[in-house]
Amino acid sequence: MAKAEEGKAEGGKPVKDKAAKAPKGEAGKGAPKAAKAEGGKPAASSRPENYTPRLKQLYRETVRKALREQFNYQNEMQIPRLDKIVINMGVGEATGDSKKPTVAAEDLAMIAGQKAVVTRARKSIAGFKVRENMPIGTKVTLRQERMYEFLDRLINIALPRVRDFRGLSPKSFDGRGNFALGIKEHIVFPEINYDKVDQIWGMDIVVCTTAKTDDEARALLRGFNFPFRQ
Repeated sequence: MAKAEEGKAEGGKPVKDKAAKAPKGEAGKGAPKAAKAEGGKPAASSRPENYTPRLKQLYRETVRKALREQFNYQNEMQIPRLDKIVINMGVGEATGDSKKPTVAAEDLAMIAGQKAVVTRARKSIAGFKVRENMPIGTKVTLRQERMYEFLDRLINIALPRVRDFRGLSPKSFDGRGNFALGIKEHIVFPEINYDKVDQIWGMDIVVCTTAKTDDEARALLRGFNFPFRQ
C-alpha cells in the first residue's frame, strides 16, 4: 500500500520527477544567454565601461587649453578638433585580378579596426582597361574612439617604422584644415603579418579637422606630437 501511494501527491495526481531531467545549459531554461548584455541587447564592445583613448584624453586636458591660449578663442566651440580620418587604398592591379580589392579590404580592416568598403569605378576608361563599376580599391572612415586609436598607432608605431623617414611635410594641408599623407608600404602597421602578405599596398591617409585655417590645423596636430619636419 505504501508503494502504491509513493508516486502520488495530494489530490491523487502523479508527481513529475524534476531531478531526472537535466537542465538546459548550465543555468537552466530561463537563464539569460551569455552573449547578451543586460536588457536583452547584445554587448556593443569589449572595451571597459569608462574607457577613453589616450590621445582623446590628451586633447581634453592639454591640447584644448594650448590652442585657446595661442589663438585667443572666445567660444569653446571655436577650438579645432579632429573630425574624422579617411584611409584610402588604391589597387591598380585590380584590372587583371578582381580578387585583389577584397584582399586589400581585409588588410585595411585589420589596420583600422573597422570593416572597409570596396570602391568601384564610376566610368569606363579604355586606356587603363577600367570598366564601369569595376572594383579598383578600398577605403574606410574612422570617427570617435577608433579615430583616436588609429592616430595613436600611426604616430607612435607605424611612422617610425617607415624606411628613411625624415618627418611629415608641414605643407600638406588643403587650405581648409585637412592634412593628407601617403604611405608606400602598409606592412609598417603591426596588425599586418609580413609572412602572410602576398602583395604590398600603398595607402593615403586624410586627417580631417574642424579648423578653418591651416595654421590652426597644424597647431592642433602638433599638439598630438605629429612628426613634422622642421
